[in-house]
Amino acid sequence: MMESPWDIDRELGLHYYLTESPGTGGVLRDLPDDFEVQEIADHTYSDGPYLICSLNRRNWDQHRAIKAIASGLGISHQRIGFAGTKDKRAVTTQFISIYKIKAEEIARLSIPDITLTALGTSQHPIKLGDLQGNSFAIRIRKISDSSLLTSLESFQKSIKEGIPNYVGYQRFGVSRPVTHLIGFEILKGNYQEAVRVMIGKPGSQMEDHEQEGRACYLETEDAARCLHLLPPRLSLERSVLHHLVRYPGDYLGAILQLPRTLRSMYVSAVQSWIFNTTLSMRIRDGHSLFEPEVGDYLIWPDGRTDKITPATIHAAKVQLKRGTCALALVLPGGSYISDAGPDDRNIHTVLEEKGISSQMFEKVSSVLDTKFAGSFRPMLMKTDLTYEIIDGDLLVRFSLPPGQYATTILRELMKADPMDMV
Repeated sequence: MMESPWDIDRELGLHYYLTESPGTGGVLRDLPDDFEVQEIADHTYSDGPYLICSLNRRNWDQHRAIKAIASGLGISHQRIGFAGTKDKRAVTTQFISIYKIKAEEIARLSIPDITLTALGTSQHPIKLGDLQGNSFAIRIRKISDSSLLTSLESFQKSIKEGIPNYVGYQRFGVSRPVTHLIGFEILKGNYQEAVRVMIGKPGSQMEDHEQEGRACYLETEDAARCLHLLPPRLSLERSVLHHLVRYPGDYLGAILQLPRTLRSMYVSAVQSWIFNTTLSMRIRDGHSLFEPEVGDYLIWPDGRTDKITPATIHAAKVQLKRGTCALALVLPGGSYISDAGPDDRNIHTVLEEKGISSQMFEKVSSVLDTKFAGSFRPMLMKTDLTYEIIDGDLLVRFSLPPGQYATTILRELMKADPMDMV
């Protein structure tokens, strides 16, 4: 176990590396083609109002790509469903559903670096979570020490056994990690402050116009003035400001102008931050990620969970050794969290320090029209990783189940500056 030296890691709860080998260093996404993601899903087709399509995009933010497709078809973006959010600076292939659109209309659509292919129709839309996983092919360039590539077999073994299942940088942002900060303010009902963070908080890599526009809002909160300063590509922030120009002071209404999936992402980022933080606390306190203790939770492939008691600890060890279940942590929500185990107590400590209660999750569920009941997430992530060396670069391939992050694997491998991994 090694402590991360990066401030951004500590800010996002990613305090540790499990492996102790030196990182390869290097840079991700030197070109968008260096990061390929293919969604794994098994859709069935039948007569229905939803057109299922394969969406391939290069260097497109997903929310902006969805809005561009909706605009090209002359429909609301809310008629487009998808199973998961993919990276921007990458080449990604995923499935989407579009309500009451015909294949001929898709064929006429022309958007640079976006290819949309109609596959069939369905009675049901694609919803968040409707996938089996994602496969990755990622090229790491500018390796800091090529001699480290000879130790990759040891890393393969470590990844197969498991590393901390941290929620990755994409959930929060790296150059501008604000998603969870916005979520904290929404949970507390501080909608004005949530908008202030969303629009005004600066990032480490901003163009002049973006920097000027965000600084303007942070200083003045003058929506009309700042709207003219923010560049057009910041369409989501601009939609919030447009609403405030029309309805001054209606900060909740401004937040509700954002896509429903994005609104829910702010609150789920809070849950993710709490998970990362409490997972790091478990590592800090010397509790194993591989061996169960009384008070721990087990999660099964069907989502069922059990709390380990003195009477079940032996059976838990047997089941974990067989790989039929996994150790898990709570992602807190509206449901009650007990304090029977050390992880539960750590979660309570974090919630108290942040001034968050389960009632806040219940209230925001009705406000955002998305349920935040809480759930469980495995402590470990595992995969079979293959690699090859091409002209001094490292090409790695692996697959992950839904909700797990490729950058978490790569962070453990590279141990590089997080700014080189976005």
